Amino acid sequence: MPAGASRPKYKRVFAGEPEGGAFSKSIPSVTFPVYEVKTMTYSYYPGCTLRTKAKELDQKGRAAAAALGITLEELPEWQCCGGVYTTAKDEIATKLSSVRALAAARERGGVLVTLCSACHNVLKQVNRDMAEDEDFRNKANLYLKLDTPYAGETKVVHYLELLRDVVGFDKLAEAVKNPAEKKIGAYYGCLLLRPGKVMAMDDPENPRIMEDFIRAIGGEPVVYGMRNECCGGYMAMEDTASAVKKSTSVMKNAEGAGAEALITACPLCLYNLTKNAESDVPVYYFTELLADALGV
Repeated sequence: MPAGASRPKYKRVFAGEPEGGAFSKSIPSVTFPVYEVKTMTYSYYPGCTLRTKAKELDQKGRAAAAALGITLEELPEWQCCGGVYTTAKDEIATKLSSVRALAAARERGGVLVTLCSACHNVLKQVNRDMAEDEDFRNKANLYLKLDTPYAGETKVVHYLELLRDVVGFDKLAEAVKNPAEKKIGAYYGCLLLRPGKVMAMDDPENPRIMEDFIRAIGGEPVVYGMRNECCGGYMAMEDTASAVKKSTSVMKNAEGAGAEALITACPLCLYNLTKNAESDVPVYYFTELLADALGV
């Protein structure tokens, strides 16, 4: 897809269903915001976990981006995004590092690419606050004392959106050297798509971006009911039994639908699905399969 081009409308249908299927007859079409792209070099926010427990998500993502002609420039002196978006209106301190990263990206082209689902969620929600909540914006700017006050100008873009909207899944398919050739289930989890009006990546109930990605790298997407349900998340720290129950339910649901492997963009999800779930189905970061498909 050419840079700056409008992406096509996506119908709210289950991924893999033929056009005009039963679901597409009853569910209306929806569109998602389109951001302008003027360069193939982008500011990049890796986040803490991608430097420690999720190195594959980061390293494979960088290698694949380079193979596709995209340069990811890591923000200098970035700090933890906060890990979790706090909904308390008067909570400012835990969000300041995100504001600082967003302001830095504004000065470097105005687009900030993320990989980790949790980081993406925090950065995007904080960006919304800076754009729409005057009280929060004023307090954050007073704390940070930036040369130019920040007001939500940066566009936060997930790596998957970059593949869909800039590279184009059709062009990605043409670059594949080693097709995945297996039945793969996409695991979105909680944070990548919700809240839907803020994340605005895909339909949070019937998403298809990861299924389209799977198809582009030569795999067969497997649609299963729990692909956007919680894996147990941070409950694993205090209530392991609940995390085991939830993550096992996800894996068994995917396995029952025929999935031979799962992919995710969330380090915490991968931890729960591999360490706490009672299943032998392998789980990978989507960038691992992407890099393998591109031969890098």
